[in-house]
Amino acid sequence: MRLSTRNQLPGTVVSVTTGEAMAVVKVRLDGGEHITSSITRDAVADLGLAEGSKVTVLVKSTEVALGVED
Repeated sequence: MRLSTRNQLPGTVVSVTTGEAMAVVKVRLDGGEHITSSITRDAVADLGLAEGSKVTVLVKSTEVALGVED
């Protein structure tokens, strides 16, 4: 996967809390820090996110997005 976003942080999902439309995904970065992202429930399903999923946290300006390898 090639992206223009330069701030790419590898980590592991530690929890996914879903609401009606949105989900809160907590990620433990490889350095031990934690970061939280709010994404849609559809995105959680599309990416197959669950506790233990390896992800790349993408940070751009005021947005935090997640990416996974296919």
